[in-house]
Amino acid sequence: MSRVQLALHVADLEGSVEFYSKLFGVEPSKRRPGYANFAVAEPPLKLVLIEGEAGQETRLDHLGIEVDSTEQVTAATNRLKEAGLATFEENDTSCCYALQDKVWVHGPGKEPWEVYVVKADADQLGANEALNGDACCGSQSATAEPAEPASGCGCGSG
Repeated sequence: MSRVQLALHVADLEGSVEFYSKLFGVEPSKRRPGYANFAVAEPPLKLVLIEGEAGQETRLDHLGIEVDSTEQVTAATNRLKEAGLATFEENDTSCCYALQDKVWVHGPGKEPWEVYVVKADADQLGANEALNGDACCGSQSATAEPAEPASGCGCGSG
């Protein structure tokens, strides 16, 4: 099952969690300091909330498509490259408290999109320090545009 991801920077994480819980009728599937995500069944959506600076309006961090397997990420990567889009690949990267494989592209308005698979959740791996929310690419990738394949996201694998 694929689903669209929407990642937002929010000034009031607790207020946003309360609002989106009511809007979608579900509680967050993951909570960490400064971070929450919702796995909404209907409509199929992964909503990620990242705590931003107090007083700032909510803003887009990045968009994504969550898929079920690394093979689907690889297929998306190949399709995007064949379509002439600049891509940036990350494999076995720590992001959003999980181990992921992903590929990034940017839309015409420089909006960052990722196609990704969660290979393991931090809870499954013992929540060690290597798997934290700080390594998330979204905010870094939102300002960088790949000039050519495999460059420009601005994120490391770690």
